[in-house]
Amino acid sequence: MADENAKLIDRLRKAGFSRAAIEAAWPSWWTEDADKSPSGRAELRFALARRLGLDPRPLLGERVEFIWNDEAKFKHLSAASEHQKSALTSFGVSIGRLLLRATPRSGIRNVSADKLRDSILSSNAFVDLESLISACWALGIPVIYLRVFPMEAKSMHAMVVSVDDRFAILLGRDAQYPAPVAFTLAHELGHVMLDHLKGAPALVDVEDPASTSSDDDQEKEADQFALTLLTGGADREIKTNLKEFNAPTLANAVMRAAAQYRIEPGTMALCVGYQTGLWAVATSALNFIYSRSIPAWPEVNGIANSELEWDELSIDSQCYLKKVMAISDV
Repeated sequence: MADENAKLIDRLRKAGFSRAAIEAAWPSWWTEDADKSPSGRAELRFALARRLGLDPRPLLGERVEFIWNDEAKFKHLSAASEHQKSALTSFGVSIGRLLLRATPRSGIRNVSADKLRDSILSSNAFVDLESLISACWALGIPVIYLRVFPMEAKSMHAMVVSVDDRFAILLGRDAQYPAPVAFTLAHELGHVMLDHLKGAPALVDVEDPASTSSDDDQEKEADQFALTLLTGGADREIKTNLKEFNAPTLANAVMRAAAQYRIEPGTMALCVGYQTGLWAVATSALNFIYSRSIPAWPEVNGIANSELEWDELSIDSQCYLKKVMAISDV
């Protein structure tokens, strides 16, 4: 039946899924013996449908149909095909459902940016990436970095998934320093707290909200929420007392001023860059603020690994989710 499986993979590829996503979704129990059984081949298709967010009935025949094909909200959308949008949405929602099954429910909802900032600052010097992730988990909102993507090109910056009035945040494009990721996470959390999904299964920020201008009111509101959460005010002006600065002098200035403003130094540097238009200088300053350049995803997924209640998932679902998160104990 190898030819039949090859045709199945070809149909999934034509529907927009990357080879990596298909390989991650392929069940670990699949063997040559299972391939000889009609029930085994049917179960393979049901397993792939569950994991990729597909309607299983057409998959038993010759077609691929998405469950959430036109219901998600896309922000900063470029020329993506309907198949690409559907693949991205269905893949993300299926991952979000697994995450929420393994995440304890919290009764806290619709917290303002000011109140959430005050809560985090009660036990932290700044609202930084680590404290923000901890707050999300305390709110019952799981946060992970996708390490397997539904399409060959990483065409998503971040996504919020909604399931039964609960939410999961999936981060896409990685960064080498915490501050840009903290803004992305705060922005996505803004979408949740401001009720921007309103019944949609997902909201997808295709491009980086921090570097993309938009006339979308929801995007502006999410930006304001993020800035208030991270800095204490959407219109807060950061004064450095520097008439001119380069990356090292800016880094030195924000590190000295961080305690006064109660703003994480990397975030403060990015705010100065935004205010002055010297974005490249601010980004370069991150090299001097942080002790080393390191991808953010291992920390994010490491926290998720310790927070998720893995026993709530089947062994096969655990294996799949860990592949998507690139957790090494698969």
